Amino acid sequence: MARPAILIARAVFPEVEHKLRQHFEVEAAPPGVVWSPSQLVERLQGKVGVLTTGGERIDAALLAACPQLKIVANLAVGFNNFDLPAMTAAGVLGTNAPDVLTETTADFGFALLMATARRVTESEHFLRAGQWKEWSLDLFAGAEVHGSTLGILGMGRIGQAIARRGALGFGMQVIYHNRSRLEPDKEAACQARYVGKDALFEQADHLVLVLPYTPAAHHTVGAAELARMKPTATLVNIARGGIVDENALVAALRERRIAAAGLDVFEGEPTVNPALLTVPNVVLTPHIASATIPTRTAMATLAADNLIAFLTEGRALTPLNPQVISA
Repeated sequence: MARPAILIARAVFPEVEHKLRQHFEVEAAPPGVVWSPSQLVERLQGKVGVLTTGGERIDAALLAACPQLKIVANLAVGFNNFDLPAMTAAGVLGTNAPDVLTETTADFGFALLMATARRVTESEHFLRAGQWKEWSLDLFAGAEVHGSTLGILGMGRIGQAIARRGALGFGMQVIYHNRSRLEPDKEAACQARYVGKDALFEQADHLVLVLPYTPAAHHTVGAAELARMKPTATLVNIARGGIVDENALVAALRERRIAAAGLDVFEGEPTVNPALLTVPNVVLTPHIASATIPTRTAMATLAADNLIAFLTEGRALTPLNPQVISA
């Protein structure tokens, strides 16, 4: 009997691909290859499952063109590349990779906060360009981190992990805003205080965005929100690029209406708004918040385990639309 056929849409670690080959006929993208939407549809013909990275759009058009597809396993925690209602209507299960990247992403979020507040990128460019001739008292003087007010927009697992680092490690006053307030024990664990959205923008010395992307969250941070921030404040985005109006952010940075920003995600990535490259007071990284070998391996392994569990046993570890399984 022929084994089910699956697709790995982006190259993964060899041990993860080997694990999948023990159960399925596998076609895998070569390292460095990114298929276009039409190429992805072509590769998916005859496949019942696919492992995606978050960059592959799974929408109604693709589903209609790939009627044999039964499961799409994202190795990211975010799934804004999924049209989940369309997948559910087509009877296609979606899964993601929560939990395994929480602490690593929180580490990076805090690293980006530190680099932004202390002007690490700006000062390194200055040094590499041979411009450092003498020491002065105000040479790249940045913002204080310890004892300052840390604001967090989006208080899920990663937001709470960042809050713990700020409160327990740096003595920061932590405030947050979320769609729903945390339970008292969770607030106590990360020493965080709930505030309204406007108050969050007005009071934070350092504001970190960790909310999931939805159409309703598009440009949550725009000109009006940036205008509420302190001129000494910093903004860090490790959520999704579309949450920030990048043109409004560039204007605020150029006019020094906020002090600095740190961005790991971008609207339309991997394309980066060229205006962002022209402002010195922004730290830019290429979507690497979860990029450690152990964490990325765990993410890919969880995606693989979802494929194996569903296609061999009819269950899933982290389903996004579990009604597909029961149906």
